[in-house]
This record gives sequence, C-alpha cells and structure tokens, in this order.
Amino acid sequence: MSHFDSLESFNPHTKERSVRSFAIEAEGLRKRYGDTHALAGFDLAVREGTVCGLLGPNGAGKTTAVRVLTTLLRADGGLARVAGFDVAREAASVRRRIGLAGQHPTVDDVLTGRENLVRWARLYRLGPRDARRRADELLERFGLVEAAAKRAKHYSGGMRRRLDLAAALILAPGVLFLDEPTTGLDPRSRSEVWSAVRDLVAGGTTVLLTTQYLEEADRLAHQIAVLDHGRVIADDTPDRLKARLGGARIEVVLSEGADLAAAGSVVARVSSGPAETDAAARRITAPVRDAAEAIAETARALREHGVAAEELAARRPTLDEVFLTLTGRPAVPDGPPDGPPDAPDAPPGTAGRARSGRPGNDGRDVTASADGGAAA
Repeated sequence: MSHFDSLESFNPHTKERSVRSFAIEAEGLRKRYGDTHALAGFDLAVREGTVCGLLGPNGAGKTTAVRVLTTLLRADGGLARVAGFDVAREAASVRRRIGLAGQHPTVDDVLTGRENLVRWARLYRLGPRDARRRADELLERFGLVEAAAKRAKHYSGGMRRRLDLAAALILAPGVLFLDEPTTGLDPRSRSEVWSAVRDLVAGGTTVLLTTQYLEEADRLAHQIAVLDHGRVIADDTPDRLKARLGGARIEVVLSEGADLAAAGSVVARVSSGPAETDAAARRITAPVRDAAEAIAETARALREHGVAAEELAARRPTLDEVFLTLTGRPAVPDGPPDGPPDAPDAPPGTAGRARSGRPGNDGRDVTASADGGAAA
C-alpha cells in the first residue's frame, strides 16, 4: 500500500484536509534534463513535526527534489503531496503552507533587519500594520531585536541566516524546506542556525533539510534519507543507519614515527572486518564485535611490539562512514550540482530566490517594487 492510500481524502464541505501523519510524501518522482536523470523514482515520507535530513553527493538530486516539492519545478512523473496537497495540481495551496530558505540568503544588505522582514510580509499581502507586527514577532523569536535597526550588511553570517529563516516563516508555515542552510558559515553561526531549527520543530514545524554537513544531519534529523543517482537508497533514523555498519569501531592514533604496518597487523587480529588506514593522520580504524575486549587486546599487543599510540578509543560508526559505505563517495565530492540552475519549467524569477507563501491575488508571481511594497 502506498503512503497516499493510507491518507484521508479532501472534505468538500469544510474545504479542509483532515489530519495526516505525513507532512511530505513523494512516490516515484522522475525528472530528466536531457540524458541526465536528476530524479529516477524518488520516494520519501516525512512525518509531521520532525526533521528529515536529505543527504547525497553533488549531482544526487537533492536540490531538484526540493524544487519539485516546493512547486518551483514540475516533475516528469510520479506523485507528491506537501501538507496534504498535490504539488502539481494544487500548487497554490502548497505555497500557502510552506516556507523555503535556499542555499543563498535573500537578505537585502541595504535594508535593516526589520525592513527586510516588513518587505517580505508586504510581498505576502499583509497590510502595513500586520507586516510590522509580524516582523517584530520574528525578530524576537530569532534573537535579532537588538540588531533590528542595523543594516543587514553589518550582520554576521549566522545573523543573516537567522534573518533569512525568519523571512521564510512570515506566514507561519507548517512545513519548512532548508536547502543547505549553513553552507559557508563558521561553527558558531552554524550552531545558531541549528538552535533556531530546533525551536521551530519544538513548535510543531516539519523541516526537510538538505545538507552535506553530516554532523548537522546527525544533530538535527529524526530521519535521514540518503539520495544517490536520483533515488533514495537508505531511509531510517541516524542510529539505525549507523547500526547497519556492525556496531562499535576502534580507532588507534599512533605517535609520530611509530610503525604503522605493525600497528595495522595488531588491529587486523582484533577486528571483525577490513581496517581503514589514514597514513597522514597516523590513524587506523576497524570494526569490532566487543569494544572493551578489542581495546584491551590492542593495547597489550601494541606494548608487546613496542608501538607507541597517542590515542586508543572505541566509538560508534559515524554518518560519514555510513554515507561512504552507501554511496562509495565522500559527503562533499567534486562534481556538478544536480540539474541546471534555471530549469526551463521553473516559474520566472524563482530560481535564485525562492520563498514560500501565497501568490498574488491574481495568481501571478509577486515581486518587490522599488519602495519595498508589493507589485505583480
């Protein structure tokens, strides 16, 4: 049975959708650019009020999937619903219920933080008073009140990203799409964004997060879907994905000048699978069945062979190792992005600065006028 088969249908009398267990659903999505299959049977189901991390190397189809799910790109085949609405047939209804923060912040450096939010609120057809009220609410929520009167060009990277997230929440969407939200940020700024995302989810927002920072996915996501060649090849909780690699691993870091080959032989005797050696870091890592026993045996054998180690520890597999095992590639490979930056069937003006919310009253795209008001 498909995800869609288990959902209650639209009620024509109330004009509302009944409560659903999934906020995002996709089955068999396909998208092709010439001879390249950006999506080749993409399946996903994300429960309400959770974070789903969508991982994959460059060219795997992550951005294409987000653009289809946010109505910016029409799939060649398959089905998708967001907030209970079909992304192809009910695109306007989807847009009213989602937020989208793309890879690059759409903050206007000339405007202050408050002016940026008021401008976006006016684009969403809020009146002047409601726009100012909503801007102040979001400035408070994202800890930007003290910087509200400063021009955005004076904001740090983390502050700019939080302002961008605030703009995506003008209409308090139930589903938020974050496409590489912390790319290029320093660790402190990244932590600020993580905190903001956690607060949103605690309030009931569903988040689909694409990222190549596996630590980010590990810390934020309840569910991780690994995408490769346009298909989801693994979909589970972070802990269960790690458990697929067979439990604990030991890691030995040798002192400078220590015999790496001898240490490798020691580790091979206690391991339950092939060891990985990083000669530059003087590090050997291997899976083991019993971590405590393996550490004790390794320490004893290293002493017997006169091999000095700076560090000997047991740890669980990381998402990086899961990713490498599943895709055969590291998390940040060299390669082109998936699909062209401006697909021919994306609505005009949306490719670089997609934002959620309702369209203009006549259904046309809404753009900013010179004075910051709304114009169609």
